[in-house]
Parts: sequence; C-alpha cells; structure tokens
Amino acid sequence: MRAEDLLPDDQNQIELAGTPVRKGTVGAFLFNAAVWLDPHADAASHQQAAADMTAALPALRALGLFDVLEVRDAALRQWLATR
Repeated sequence: MRAEDLLPDDQNQIELAGTPVRKGTVGAFLFNAAVWLDPHADAASHQQAAADMTAALPALRALGLFDVLEVRDAALRQWLATR
C-alpha cells in the first residue's frame, strides 16, 4: 500500500474504527515528540507538544502505530502508556 492508497491527494482524512485520522497525524506526532524530548524546549512548547500528542493518540492507535513501532525513549514511552 502506498500513502495515496490510504488517503488520496484530494482527501484529507479517513475514519478508522470510528476515529477520524487526518493526513499528517503521524508526522505531527513525530514533530511533537521531538519537542517533548528536547531538553532546551521551553515549558510552553513542551506543554503544547504534550497536549497535541494526547489529542492525536486515538488516531495513532486506530492506525495501529504502536502495535508495529515502539517509542525508543523510555520516558516518552511511559508517558504515552499512561494516556
């Protein structure tokens, strides 16, 4: 399967298991995880990244992301497990 097979260019989201999944969800999660892990990120950026990751978790779980991939950072992995 290619990306355009899941979401064609003219479509911005799909619904999986009753959960809307937007284009860019995985990419945004990776960006926010990098901010969350950045020791130089200010508190506001860290909190926003945490909020955005929390909001994305239903879509990421509907995609099965964490069934296939494991977060390498132990602290982030634990944080995600509690949400």
